[in-house]
Amino acid sequence: MIRQVWLVLLLMVIFSGSGRPDEGMWLPLFIERLNYVDMQKMGLQLTPEEIYSVNHSSLKDAVPIFGRGCTSELISDQGLLLTNHHCGYGLIQSHSSLDHDYLTDGFWAASKEDELANPTLTVRFLVRIEDVTGRVIAAIGDTQDESEREEAIRKVSKEIQEEATLDTHYDASVRSFFAGNEYYLIVYETYRDVRLVGAPPSSIGKFGADTDNWMWPRHTGDFSLFRVYTGKDGKPADYSPDNIPLKPKHYLPVSLDGVSKGDFSFILGYPGSTERYLSSYGVDMAIRITNPTIVNIRDRKLGIMRESMEASDQVRIQYASKYARTSNYWKYYIGQTRGLKRLGVYREKEELESRFTAWCNENPSYSVIYGSALEDINAGYQMKSKVELARVYYSEAIQRGSEILSFAGRFVRLKDMLEKEDTEEQKLAGMIRTLRQQAGEYFKDYHAPTDQKLLAAMLEMYYEDVPMEYQPALFRDKAARFKLDFDDYAAFIFSRSLFSQKERTVGLLEKPSARAILKDPAFELITVFEDHYSGTISPVLSEADSLLSRGYRKWIAGLREMQPEQKFYPDANFTMRLTYGQVLDYYPADAVHYEYYTSLTGVMEKEDPDNWEFVVPQKLKDLYANQDFGPYGENGTMRVCFITNHDITGGNSGSPVLNGKGELIGLAFDGNWEAMSGDIAFEPDLQRTINVDIRYVLFIIDKYAGASHLIDEMTLVRKRAAPSGEKVKQDKPAMEKTPDH
Repeated sequence: MIRQVWLVLLLMVIFSGSGRPDEGMWLPLFIERLNYVDMQKMGLQLTPEEIYSVNHSSLKDAVPIFGRGCTSELISDQGLLLTNHHCGYGLIQSHSSLDHDYLTDGFWAASKEDELANPTLTVRFLVRIEDVTGRVIAAIGDTQDESEREEAIRKVSKEIQEEATLDTHYDASVRSFFAGNEYYLIVYETYRDVRLVGAPPSSIGKFGADTDNWMWPRHTGDFSLFRVYTGKDGKPADYSPDNIPLKPKHYLPVSLDGVSKGDFSFILGYPGSTERYLSSYGVDMAIRITNPTIVNIRDRKLGIMRESMEASDQVRIQYASKYARTSNYWKYYIGQTRGLKRLGVYREKEELESRFTAWCNENPSYSVIYGSALEDINAGYQMKSKVELARVYYSEAIQRGSEILSFAGRFVRLKDMLEKEDTEEQKLAGMIRTLRQQAGEYFKDYHAPTDQKLLAAMLEMYYEDVPMEYQPALFRDKAARFKLDFDDYAAFIFSRSLFSQKERTVGLLEKPSARAILKDPAFELITVFEDHYSGTISPVLSEADSLLSRGYRKWIAGLREMQPEQKFYPDANFTMRLTYGQVLDYYPADAVHYEYYTSLTGVMEKEDPDNWEFVVPQKLKDLYANQDFGPYGENGTMRVCFITNHDITGGNSGSPVLNGKGELIGLAFDGNWEAMSGDIAFEPDLQRTINVDIRYVLFIIDKYAGASHLIDEMTLVRKRAAPSGEKVKQDKPAMEKTPDH
């Protein structure tokens, strides 16, 4: 009975007109219309224009996309940028070696001259969002064919993007929202010179590692520091020692006041992807096929990498970032499946679909417009389910399995150019130069014996688990030739391939030959898989996706019409969103209560010198023993992390957590285990965002690393009185009204 009441309440929260303020990833363009009154009542002291403005500096100008999948924020007038340690992890790893192990020891630039360049790193600032729905829909016309529709959208989107960026250095994209019911132009300014400034050792920035990942209570100092540079004209530029630090339109003041239970807070960031409108058919496929398959494949990969990393410090450094990327969503899919089952999300979706069908049947006009939505969705998933196992295996075991296959695949264009008689020498030389550079970066973090084991394991799993009709014939022939001994098959490939050793690859690039590439066993294998996928699996997926695209477009449009009083927000798609709520504790299970913050005491309680995940640096232990927390402690306690009921997902990593005045109080970095199904169904009583307290960040920078020059750059603010003997620098306000450039 209790469970039934809880389900009814949950459905009322999600699908009634009285939505909860802690659920929703809102477009900042519509804050004033959709969210401002609620936020004001909860404690917001800013105007909508101070959060998002095109004509004046606003919070949006301090929150860029970091790299290809995280969020960051500016915290000084000298372009100092803060994000998560796990967001900067790959870059920290790329600068690490046995002589300079920044993963283990941390890194702190003593001056700007010591900051480390990152040629592949960019940060993208949002310039503006513009509703272009009317123009896109007009270009689509009355066509019912999904391929024609997509082509029309592509064409008009290109026109809109070109118009928006004409005579500017901006870049732009037209993005679909609500499954193709709305379209928005997103304009960005991209900076290409971003340098590593500081990072704590992994024993702080990655404390708890895999064991604590997606868990609360958490004790991780998950942060790293970078700096954005510009040309002397203040505009984006490629790296140059003559570049100057960015002079931002806005940067965030940093609060030393901390948080209390019930405090209002909000987050700006770039959530990557959610599926809140997923049907019961989609939930079923995720539980039965997609999630367990990803988990099984990644589990095998992680075991192989872990064994090699534990045997060699060199391999540990080389594979640290690869392992972390693989592990993160291995655990995520375990938790998501568990959450979907435990919280009965499939049944909730079915109940909503029944209501939708009844609503359609009440009015013939609704039935004509929306009646086929669920039929299309059902048919699409039935079709997609037939090849889903093969799709996941191709993605996880072939494309992301052994690196030798994906690396060999990069040489397709070179082979094509060599085969053509009319290829320009200049283009050919440019391609060779690019591949030579990629090879240098690739082999720096490559360990052939580990990759050979990965290849053998992934090919064996593919052969055993994927239905025969979705396996390339040539692959099965090769496996039979080696009597299904995949260790021997992998050894043969590595002994013959030009892509298993740097010297061989360099030799190929010095004397490029299309014939040599075609004969290479690794190139042959990846080509066979790609051809089979494009010829056998891709057509099925394409037809299924057309049905799903049409079905979800009608489904979501129908839901919005069925519930006109409901404030709907679009699924995340890595565009800027705002989410707001409170600092809150929670009750994860019967008789279990989790407090809303953790402290350095918990770090010491978790210490295990025999487990690399829970090693505590001696200096941190000394600071704790001496209670040497500086101005960052609170009543003799050094807080580490806190939780809020914000609605975030992957991509929000590194997002600023702000108080009602727009001051930085924390850094979002994770979600909690009990609500791992949150990307599909928000759980208001359970879903929590895990944030590192900004005061712990400052404590590590100042007291642990001794990098007080970085603290001096920031604007620190405190409302309550500082402890006796402590001085807090309070600079000019960071919110300045300046025109957009």
